[in-house]
Amino acid sequence: MTDTIIILAIVGAVTAFAWRWTRRHASRTRLDAWLATRDGAADDPRQRRGLPRWLELAGYWNADAAPWFVVAEALAVVVAGMAAWLLDVSGAIPRLAASVVGVPGGVGTMMAAVLSTAPWIVFVIVAALPVLHVRAARRRVVREVEADLPLVLEIFATLAEAGLGFDASLVRLLDAMPGGRPLHRALRHFQRDVRSGVPRVQALRRTASRLDVSSVTVFVSAIVQAEHVGAGVAGTLRRQADDVRDRRRERVAILGQMLPVKLMFPLVACFLPGIFLTTLGPALLEMVEVTGGFMR
Repeated sequence: MTDTIIILAIVGAVTAFAWRWTRRHASRTRLDAWLATRDGAADDPRQRRGLPRWLELAGYWNADAAPWFVVAEALAVVVAGMAAWLLDVSGAIPRLAASVVGVPGGVGTMMAAVLSTAPWIVFVIVAALPVLHVRAARRRVVREVEADLPLVLEIFATLAEAGLGFDASLVRLLDAMPGGRPLHRALRHFQRDVRSGVPRVQALRRTASRLDVSSVTVFVSAIVQAEHVGAGVAGTLRRQADDVRDRRRERVAILGQMLPVKLMFPLVACFLPGIFLTTLGPALLEMVEVTGGFMR
């Protein structure tokens, strides 16, 4: 009963906090948008902090992403509280704990203690689902950008060496790339910023800040430096394509060297017990039978 009251109190507190935070965030968003429009720095990802910035890095670039995340988290907490409460009042946990407490060697007591905290475990797992989803989305964004960037730079360099300018190469590249990928969306935003009058260097820095991937940041830094010193864009793009390809090759080699270490745990935990059982099992069984015969 006490656990149920605590869970309901937590659910009510989180719901109230989410409602108040959503209202405050909506007011702050409107004020920041008005100030940014006044200062001529609207839609600059470098001005965002906290939850909106975290969601933007995961690919949620909508202005309403933060309120929707708070609402989703509040709903997850409510569902988690209901699931934990139903699990607590169903009486299944005491019966399951009583059935496993008789396991010898202290294992049953340990399992019963873990089962007694099952409502709280269910509550934490269900409540953390939105956070886990955003973390997985961020990993997916980084993985897709790292996979698309070498080919994009190679095409950029080829088009620049063929005589096309940076903007014309970008148009050809965006028409050839599949839509919906994070790098494609970021380049679309860059093109939109340039067409709306934002300087190219500032638009490039916005693109790097919007993705926050190390390879893109290095590429943007090289292009900005080439813009400042007047170097050729084609040579810079070719060098960046070669560097990204070399870094990707080195990363694959490092992952290949880490494979034996990662295989050690499944080898020890899964394969070796089966091997010992199949090789030493018959001998141990025969030894037990011989020992039983001597005892009789």
